Amino acid sequence: MSSPPTYAGVRISGCWALGAEDASVPESLDRLYPPVAPTRPPRKRTTSQCKSEPPLLRTSKRTIYTAGRPPWYNEHGAQSKEAFVIGLGGGSASGKTTVARMIIEALDVPWVVLLSMDSFYKVLTKQQQEQAAHNDFNFDHPDAFDFDLIIATLKKLKQGKSVKIPIYDFTTHSRKKEWKTLYGANVIIFEGIMAFADKELLKLLDLKIFVDTDSDIRLVRRLRRDISERGRDIEGVIKQYNKFVKPAFDQYIQPTLRLADIVVPRGSGNTVAIDLIVQHVHSQLEEVRAAAALASAHQCHPLPRTLSVLKSTPQVRGMHTIIRNKETSRDEFIFYSKRLMRLLIEHALSFLPFQSCTVQTPQGQDYEGRTFSGKQITGVSILRAGETMEPALRAVCKDVRIGTILIQTNCYTGEPELHYLRLPKDISEDHVILMDCTVSTGAAAMMAVRVLLDHDVPEDKIFLLSLLMAEMGVHSVAYAFPQVKIITTAVDKKVNDLFRIIPGIGNFGDRYFGTDAPPDWSDDEDTLST
Repeated sequence: MSSPPTYAGVRISGCWALGAEDASVPESLDRLYPPVAPTRPPRKRTTSQCKSEPPLLRTSKRTIYTAGRPPWYNEHGAQSKEAFVIGLGGGSASGKTTVARMIIEALDVPWVVLLSMDSFYKVLTKQQQEQAAHNDFNFDHPDAFDFDLIIATLKKLKQGKSVKIPIYDFTTHSRKKEWKTLYGANVIIFEGIMAFADKELLKLLDLKIFVDTDSDIRLVRRLRRDISERGRDIEGVIKQYNKFVKPAFDQYIQPTLRLADIVVPRGSGNTVAIDLIVQHVHSQLEEVRAAAALASAHQCHPLPRTLSVLKSTPQVRGMHTIIRNKETSRDEFIFYSKRLMRLLIEHALSFLPFQSCTVQTPQGQDYEGRTFSGKQITGVSILRAGETMEPALRAVCKDVRIGTILIQTNCYTGEPELHYLRLPKDISEDHVILMDCTVSTGAAAMMAVRVLLDHDVPEDKIFLLSLLMAEMGVHSVAYAFPQVKIITTAVDKKVNDLFRIIPGIGNFGDRYFGTDAPPDWSDDEDTLST
């Protein structure tokens, strides 16, 4: 057993800031983590995005979303804000998850992630399954974890891409067939007993915290958890603890304490230490407002070539007059909106790829015609107003597939946030018609496009359709995604300080569905997309 590490720092408010004077580390750990220099250069912040289960974390004060993607994309369509990644290490049942939840609640940021290392246990062979059933398999050894998958997953998340995460069943000691999809967050907390046990994994962590809890307390917690939650018997739990858990902690886990930036004694009971951690994380997080960045993007430039506006015939102009009139009844608003939607979609279909073909008429004559050359057309509506365009799409595209995206504006930050996503399988091979009724700043429209790109839909196969757009939104989307085709029936020049299109159409969803808009509504809060 290695000698206890030396604390080479100052204990501040119940939390140890560690140095690196402990050199008594077993040689078996040399491959797992790099040596620590006496003085550590400042770490560069890294980028990572994901989501976790459950999607909501309800606290005594509020509900925190732990799923979805923040709009961290600037006017170039590139990621504009880095997530702050916290690594939480410590022994089994030391209280890592509880500490993580306390940090999440105290941080008070809109999007957080709690990603557990337990999801990344390796798939066991038949022999290993039998050993596990008899408590003879060592789940507390570094070799039990799929570090290649962990690192590959985090690297992909850093690129802003969606990933699939395995779900581990502790009762059967196996991975379930279904995997979960992860997106982005302001802060990611990655917790696990071996969170600091790999060189490449360490590079992804901005802050490393070790939860130091007495071994007797950890044993009692493990007994309670494994018996009540994982269906184990007390004899098997104690056997596994003495044979694997305790030796693994002494050999692999406790030595990694020297790599931690902060040590939290007593775990979740140390509220002062948790407050200090939260203050530090807040000091590292940047305040980025996507709408502000988008609002200043290329407003004086000519409208982009990727924009196509339905010809303003007297008929089209007349329908706009009706739906823009605040005195128009709901029935008339719906009727003329549907007429415009049908014209818009018919116009949009003309931009799909077609190829020449020859058919025979009933008179036996050849006719040189055209046929759609793509594989399939999929419509994706941005809820809630975007779904009003679905009937028009179904009326002109037989057997079209439909997906939905729910994007809502955070009332505190003004940023759009992804709350729900349902897309057809194999959408990456389709031409996608993305539907929304109004686009003002373009922030949420950009988020919706990013989601489609994350699902491998080629940018040049995405068509953004909207009844009414503001020039700001057109410029933002076109500059970020120059290959996306933007199609609308009209473009208004201005957006006011509340991001309402001027002269505009009002809150489309409330006028269409007959609901009342709040006093501070914007064009974005109807679908809550822009």
